Amino acid sequence: MNKNVVTNGVAAIVTLLGWYLQQPVILSVGLFALSGALTNALAIHMLFEKVPLLYGSGVIPARFEEFKTGIYQLVMTQFFSSDNIDRFLADKQQSRSHAFNFAPVIEQTDLSPAFDSLVKVVEQSSFGGMLGMFGGTAALTPLKEPFIAKLKLSLVEVSQSDDFNQLVLAQLDQPEQLEGIRAQVDTIVQQRLNELTPALVKDIIQQMIRQHLGWLVVWGGVFGGLIGLLAALIQ
Repeated sequence: MNKNVVTNGVAAIVTLLGWYLQQPVILSVGLFALSGALTNALAIHMLFEKVPLLYGSGVIPARFEEFKTGIYQLVMTQFFSSDNIDRFLADKQQSRSHAFNFAPVIEQTDLSPAFDSLVKVVEQSSFGGMLGMFGGTAALTPLKEPFIAKLKLSLVEVSQSDDFNQLVLAQLDQPEQLEGIRAQVDTIVQQRLNELTPALVKDIIQQMIRQHLGWLVVWGGVFGGLIGLLAALIQ
């Protein structure tokens, strides 16, 4: 169910009903609800798409270089620090296991900074002012857990690739070459990030959070309708 279509459709029906029945209260509720829902729907659209003459729209694809930098720093400092690689190589050297499973490490890693970086980018962009009209960054808080869950899933998939495992296996007999391992991992991460395009970054984030942003449209319509009711009653 498309929350945008349903919410705006209901608000439009209420507006038309109020106009047809000549009921100012119903008309006011419908107009305010439609205004709130349409405005929030436009705001969500502007996150992902460039809208002509609307400065600040398309902020996510426009700032994709910052997203790439944030992902690189997260991967290299959280997963491939010297201490983490030392412990990993020591364990594998003892067990001589050829099965690498980073899923438990990824699951226990706090990826909140990744979400905080996303929120910060949006807040510091020209879109931040418009976001403030809809409750500020607090409006994005419900998206935190879905975002982190999707990011962890993506990281698990990368860590289970054949190329990634072959790289680690090739270096197990030479654990002293820690810096060499980190350099090669750094190259792999950089190459993968260099394959990203603004459109791909937009699609990744869109798949993670856009369906949840639909509730902003719903609540925009609800609160807009309540404000319209209040405005009609106090006239």
